Amino acid sequence: MLYVVSLGGSIVSPPSGPDATFLADFTTRLAAWLESDSTRRIILIVGGGEPARSYQEAYRRTFALLGKQLMSNDALDWIGIAATRLNAQLVKQVLADYCLDDVVTDPSGPIQFTGRVLVAAGWKPGFSTDYDAVYLAERFGAKLVLNLSNISQVYTADPKRYPDAKPIDAISWEEFQKLVGTTWNPGANLPFDPIASNRAAAAQVAVVCANGRNLDNVFNILEEKPYMGTLIGARPVANSNE
Repeated sequence: MLYVVSLGGSIVSPPSGPDATFLADFTTRLAAWLESDSTRRIILIVGGGEPARSYQEAYRRTFALLGKQLMSNDALDWIGIAATRLNAQLVKQVLADYCLDDVVTDPSGPIQFTGRVLVAAGWKPGFSTDYDAVYLAERFGAKLVLNLSNISQVYTADPKRYPDAKPIDAISWEEFQKLVGTTWNPGANLPFDPIASNRAAAAQVAVVCANGRNLDNVFNILEEKPYMGTLIGARPVANSNE
């Protein structure tokens, strides 16, 4: 049984720095979950978090100080990709007992998956690691991607700007794409990458967006128990706000 998880960089490496406490807790829970069923395997795609955003901002500020008006989005993406690979290497080494293969940086190329855990990072410019998660879900036949970040649910609008924004329990890909648009901007802070959304919709891969720091809830989703989060696409698991 294979599971695909997009592990947000904001959880692995928030503004305070790489979160060793979270990584230790997550590793302990994940090990117990894997040991309880020998058929379970999981792919973790790790985002860039604060290192990506801080270095991308340094690139922007440097251009401003030089008085240059043009800036390469590809360059911003490559900076973010480097951050995802650093975070992914940290996660891979922490999970070394279960992750026996190299970090995947090209989901379209040859992949060795000999352990119980496979760790992946950013691939190339034009989209986020959310896209890589959907790509790997397609490649390995998973119909659900669990997208973990620092938000518990998707809202009808940004709740920081719109106090009347409402949380969403379930939404179609068509309606979700109306919320996030269709274009990718490096460093964008969206519930799920628009480019990844297009691919997931076409491939009929569902996504659950949930708070990655609530580990009880995370493993409820993996075990198909009632959970808090937003389901995008089909409904393969139960959803509950209780």
